[in-house]
Amino acid sequence: MPKQVDHDSRRRHIAQAVCELIGRRGLEGATLREVAAQAGVSMGAVQRCFRAKDEMLVFAQEHVNRRITERARARIAESPQPGSVTTMLEQTLVAMLAVDGEDLLDARVWMAFTAQATLDPALAEVQRGHYAGLTELLTVLLRTGQESGQIRAEVEPETEAEALIALADGLTVQVLLGRHSPESARAAIRRRTTALLRT
Repeated sequence: MPKQVDHDSRRRHIAQAVCELIGRRGLEGATLREVAAQAGVSMGAVQRCFRAKDEMLVFAQEHVNRRITERARARIAESPQPGSVTTMLEQTLVAMLAVDGEDLLDARVWMAFTAQATLDPALAEVQRGHYAGLTELLTVLLRTGQESGQIRAEVEPETEAEALIALADGLTVQVLLGRHSPESARAAIRRRTTALLRT
């Protein structure tokens, strides 16, 4: 059992190195040799953890997805009203933005993976799975909000969930390009979620 835990830890450590390289140089910078150097391990150690570069990239993409999920949970827990549906909606979307501080790395890596996923079926499958889970989560939150009287009854949960994802994704691109600031992106998310509230 300890060996398995150590193996999993090593894989996460290598995935972090992959993300750091992609954040600085793009996907082309994440060669096995560069990843090994960044992680401070041998090429053999990388190859024992991942049979091929594609497998390593898929794992790294899932690593970013997990960090975004963890960030959303932490922000919800730290908020003044963690049980509020609107808090959960807003903080989940803000976590997706990942556009300032240490989170900026995740945004750059996410965009690099998204671009590559248009050409790579394995990465595309991971992205689709992430979006499917996110759509389901937002849909459940919106329905729960309607049942509790917080969200307007005329809101169509699945349609609105897709629109919220598109908004967050679009704002991430705009911040990375310098057309929006992190503050204006968060304000746009807040305006959209506030507009869903029953007055």
